[in-house]
Order: sequence, then structure tokens, then C-alpha cells
Amino acid sequence: MTVDLAPGGRMLGGTVSYAAPTYKAFGHRVGIVTSAARDEPLLDHLRSHGEVFVVPSERSLTYENVYSESGRRQYVRSTACPLALSDVPEAWISAPYVHLGPLAAEINPLEWARAFPSATVMLTMQGLMRRWDDGGLVKFRPWFDEDTLRQIDIVVYSEEDVHHFPQLTDEMRPFCKHLIVTKGRDGGTYYFAGKAKHYDSIAVKAHDLTGAGDVFAASVLGSLSIVGGNVTSAVRLAGKLAAYSVTRAGLNSAPTGAEIAMELKNLNED
Repeated sequence: MTVDLAPGGRMLGGTVSYAAPTYKAFGHRVGIVTSAARDEPLLDHLRSHGEVFVVPSERSLTYENVYSESGRRQYVRSTACPLALSDVPEAWISAPYVHLGPLAAEINPLEWARAFPSATVMLTMQGLMRRWDDGGLVKFRPWFDEDTLRQIDIVVYSEEDVHHFPQLTDEMRPFCKHLIVTKGRDGGTYYFAGKAKHYDSIAVKAHDLTGAGDVFAASVLGSLSIVGGNVTSAVRLAGKLAAYSVTRAGLNSAPTGAEIAMELKNLNED
């Protein structure tokens, strides 16, 4: 989890904050491993969506976006503790689905990917592509590790995440079982078995784009159990559900049961 500093005060953020309610909407039991300050009040929201195991830290991972005429600058204001495999409750190692969602390179992705032998493991890798200077200014860090990519079942990131290094996708493709690059309202591209397939979004009136990529990724992994493990179908479904997410504000972006049912019906009729 992260704390996002905004004009309205401290807000809950981070991949898990959007993914957890999405998994819950698909009917999954959710277990969350994160690190945060011992007295972090924003954890209460996460606890409403699943069981939370917290590694206590002096501070929570905190980001601040600063806007000016030259654009947006993102800063890390404080970090939490790194996460080790020993922090995972033993019973959770047998989970059928695992989503690795680092926000500040706080895990060793290869170690974690190998730790769940019976699971379908997904990595949303934006947090592995960040570094920051002494002043906290976040900068792009190219991340590429063949051994890790071979262990991961599904890798997801946005076109925007790699705009400093667009050739990364071509370099990663030979090592990824399933690679999905999202492109916002334009849908995205799903790479599998040497082929590239475009998937569509749907036209909506956007209210808040925050968390849409996290909702998409969680909808891919969360829907596998109801689409017979067919990743192509899961990607098509997730593209539609992510579009609905931007019509709502903030942490209310998870899909509803009605939206899941409707788009699943549409998928089956195609």
C-alpha cells in the first residue's frame, strides 16, 4: 500500500488498494501482505476487502505528485520496510492466484515468483521501474531479468510505464508466457506464443483514471477461474471492466457484480 499526499490530505493508494476490492468483486478470498507504519489508519480500508498481514515500519511508503507548467513530478517522501517471503503466512503459500504488485522495488521478484509452485502468478511491474534521488524525485529505471520473467505467468504494465524505454517490450516478449501492455482508452496488446493480439476497451466518460491499470490487471487474474483459465478471454473481459472503473472516483473504481455479469455474458455471446 501507499500513502498518496493530495490537496485533500493523506489518501490510500498503491496497486493493492485497487486490486483487492476487484478480487473481492470476483468472489475471491483476499490475503494482503504489505508494510506500513504501526499506527497507519489507512489500513482499515484494506481490511474491509480481505485479511491483511502488516510488516510494521517506522513510516508508510508515501508518494507526492507535484504539478507545474512543465508537467508532473513524483516524489517518494518516505519508504516502508522491504517485504520478505518469511512475511507471508504459511497457509497462503498454497494460494491458487498470486499478484505481485511492488511499488518501490520492495520485493525480490524472482524469489517471490518461485515461492508459489501451485499458483498462477502475475506481476504488475511498475514499481520495479522506479528509482529516486536524494531529494526523493522519482526517475525511470529500466528493469529486465530473464530468470524472473520465465517464472512469472502473466506480466502487465502500461505503455506509459515504459515510454522512456519503448524497446523493452520486444526484449521481454521471448521470456514472458503472457505479456500484456495496456494503452488506456485504446485497449492494449496481449502477447502470447509469438503473436500479438489487440484487445479493446469501451467508450465511456472518464471521471478519474487513477487505478484503472490495477483494476485491469486484477480483472485478468481474478476472472481466470470463471473463464476456464483462458487468458485471451480474461484480457478481453478486463479491458471492458477497466473502462467502467474510470467512471468512478478513487477507490470506488472496482467493478461491480452487475458489470462483471454483463460483460461476461457479452463475452460468451461473441
